[in-house]
Order: sequence, then structure tokens, then C-alpha cells
Amino acid sequence: MRHPPRSLLPAVAGALALLGSVVVPVVTARGATPACTVDYSVTGQWDSGFQGAVHITNHQAPLSSWTLTFDLPGGQRVTQGWNAEWSQSGTTVTAASESWNGSLGTGASTDAGFLASWSGSNTAPTSFKLNGTACNTDTEPTPPPTGPPPGPGGAAPALHVAGNKLVDADGRTRRLLGVNRSGAEFMCVQGHGIFDGPVDDSAIEAIAGWKANAVRIPVNEECWLGLSGIKPEYAGANYIAAVKGLVSRVEAHGMTPVIDLHWTYGQYTGNSAGCSDVHATCQKPMPDAQYAPSFWSSVAGVFKDDQAVVLDLFNEPYPDRATGNAADAWKCWRDGGTCPGIGYRVAGMQELVDAVRAAGAKNVILAGGLAYSNDLSQWLAHRPSDPAGNVAAAYHVYNFNSCANEGCWNSTLAPVAAQVPLVAGEIGENTCAHSFTDRVMKWFDDRGLSYLGWTWNTWDCSSGPSLISGYDGTPTSYGTGLRDHLRALNG
Repeated sequence: MRHPPRSLLPAVAGALALLGSVVVPVVTARGATPACTVDYSVTGQWDSGFQGAVHITNHQAPLSSWTLTFDLPGGQRVTQGWNAEWSQSGTTVTAASESWNGSLGTGASTDAGFLASWSGSNTAPTSFKLNGTACNTDTEPTPPPTGPPPGPGGAAPALHVAGNKLVDADGRTRRLLGVNRSGAEFMCVQGHGIFDGPVDDSAIEAIAGWKANAVRIPVNEECWLGLSGIKPEYAGANYIAAVKGLVSRVEAHGMTPVIDLHWTYGQYTGNSAGCSDVHATCQKPMPDAQYAPSFWSSVAGVFKDDQAVVLDLFNEPYPDRATGNAADAWKCWRDGGTCPGIGYRVAGMQELVDAVRAAGAKNVILAGGLAYSNDLSQWLAHRPSDPAGNVAAAYHVYNFNSCANEGCWNSTLAPVAAQVPLVAGEIGENTCAHSFTDRVMKWFDDRGLSYLGWTWNTWDCSSGPSLISGYDGTPTSYGTGLRDHLRALNG
């Protein structure tokens, strides 16, 4: 699915020269590890002003954004700052993370600084709060979870293919019924961050509150691999850690995470091109042979010991638009190589399956068909071989697609679903209503199949389409259909 444009976020202010350095120690309470620690220092002071700095360390669950608050008790006034959005109301100072430094993993630290005026005394603050939690004090007991009960075994179950079903280790069928959480495929490559909106535990709990049991996470090839041109704070190890953190939070709520390779490298300017850029800034017709196998080898290495994670090889292939010949398009889809109408060397589905298995991962793999995963007419004839026997078919459907009615589903989807698990990785409509998705869900429910709505983001429902108007789970008129249906199924 294409995405609405994201606005450019403010640039970070630079640091100024200092006239001296005075460190003000912070006393930490004895006992258990605090939820967070903040070291405050005055790194320069003059007659009417000073420069302050804070070193923040998070000891809680990973944060996707942070807000630090403290009081300046001596009448000081913050005038400007850097590495955070600084503001002051009365004596209370607030520093909110920038888009590029909001991710703060367990044990991770970050620094921010400010300039301020003072007169009379320059008394140091004595208490700090990070996202409302007191820092430099003993950790309070963790309250019991308030979300829905976890999945089997207290977390998301390991999955495998059995005939035409996805099943857990005990052989129980697992339909994937949930949402997409878009953002990690485009924010990093656009230089804005890693995720679009919050992905902390409360945000994931809101998804679980809809009685979803699966979350599809689109990602970006270049950001994962840390290729040149991506800001380092959003790339490579930082990006991987952020995605792993989100996967862990999804699983902790009993939901199946689906890692989807969404945007990839390779220049394509032919029919239905999303962009002319060689970099991973839009949907390409097929994954590239230069980087996609390495991407999947890396992802498989990260998650090979966690078979609760499902791997979706490529978001929406459309080699049929490049060639117009169905036979050539399906051959390109499976075998890759030099494909008609595509100027870069393609990695076919077989090569990507081989990359995953060579890395030692036995996770369930999804492979979408042609026409942006809307055409599965020859999927069975071209399905890639898999020594683990864990490949399932992926399908996308919107009200504006060609195969968007019961007649087409009966003729092209039913035969596939009779032999392998079928997962509709994206369902949606751009009418801001849900009459179409209601029909999709009924057809899939009648056959015990899986589906995930696009998308859990607060965009305009006609341009997204978007399921929510707030990350607390407030649905749009379109999202109401999926929410109410999931609750009726799983409540």
C-alpha cells in the first residue's frame, strides 16, 4: 500500500561555547535499580546565565519516545536547548525527545543540553521524571498487566504449517487476525525517525485491546542493512534493535509479529513505477538481488530462535506491470534474475526462501503473488520449494483491486487455501467506511483464513486508509468495522 507524505521535522539546535564547568552531583537512592537515572550538571556559568546538561539512562522497557521533566527552583529560565524540544512553565522544565533520538532501549542513554538565565542562586533540581516515572529512586513493584490475556503459553506461540493451516506446537490452529503497523518502512529513509507514532507498551496494548492476535511490521531493506545515505541513528544496529523491541512487545501481548520487507533497492521507471529513485524510497516491482538476500539472511539470523515470528518475503510484487506477459511475470516472481522490463537484477521468491533457510531459520514464510499481491491465480504452480515445508500464501485486497469480489475469491483464492495457509496481509478500503472489508472478513471467516487490516496509523482514512484516529485505539469510521468484528470473534 502506498503511504501519505510525511512532513519534515525540525532540525536540532547546535551547542554553544562555554565559559567554565561545574558538575552538580545527583544523589541516587540505595536499593533496587531505579527505573531511570538522570545526571544533571552545570557545564558553564557566567554572571547572568549558564549551560546545563542532562545524561538520561533508561532502565525500564524500551521507549520509542521520551519526555523528561524537572523543576528549576532558583528562578532560572531556559532560553534554548538541543537534542530535545525544551519548554518551561513556571519552574517546571520539559525536554521532549526529537524524532531522531526518541528510541531509548533498556540500559541505553542519551544526552541533552540547554542554556538558561539565572539570578540570585543557581540551585540544582533534585527530582526528575522520565515519561512520568520518577528517576534516581528505587523501582516500584511492577503492577499486573491490564491488557487482554496473553496467547497460549503466556506469549505468542511458535508456529508452523500443517496442511493448509497455521498451527502452534500443540497442533491448535492459529488464524492471524490483526493489523498492520506502518512506519518503519519509510520514516528512516526519509530521515524522520524509525516509527511513525508511538510503539511503546501502552501503544501495543491498545492494539491487543481490539482483540487482535497479529501485527504486521513493514520494514526497509536499506535501513536494516545500514546502507549509506541513511542517518546512522536510524540505521543498522539502531534500526534492528528498534524492530526487535517492537517484536518483543507484540509477542508479550500474545500477538504474532509478521516482519514484512516493504521497500527495497533498485531503480525502476517502467509502468506503475512508484518513484525513479534507486534507493528504497517506494514500492518496487520485485526485490533486488543485490541486497534482498542479504537482508533476509540477516533477519533470519536475528529471529531463527523465535518461531513465533512470521517472515513476509516481499510486500507487493508487480512484475506483471513491467512485462505484461503473465508467464514471464510468474517466472520472474519465482526465479528472479534478469526480468523483462525491470532494469536491475531481481531476487525471486525461491532465492529469498533459500536465504532464510540457509541462515538456519525454520520460521513460517509468506509469499505474496502478482498485481501487488492481489493475483494468486498461478501461485500454486510457481510456489517456491521449502525444505522446512513452512511456506504460506499472502494476498492483499482493497476495494479498488481487480480481484475484489466473491467470484474472483472463489475461483482463484479457494484453490490456494485448500492446499496451503492463506493470509490476507492487507485488507482495506478508501471509502472511510467498512462495507467492503466486512465482505472480505466474512469470506475469510467462512473458510477459517487469516487477515490483517491496513493500517494502525493516524492518517486520513481515505489516503491511508487508516484504522485509528488516536494511538489509544480510537477507531476511524473505517476502523470500527475491524475492531468490532475482532472483538466479536475473540471477545
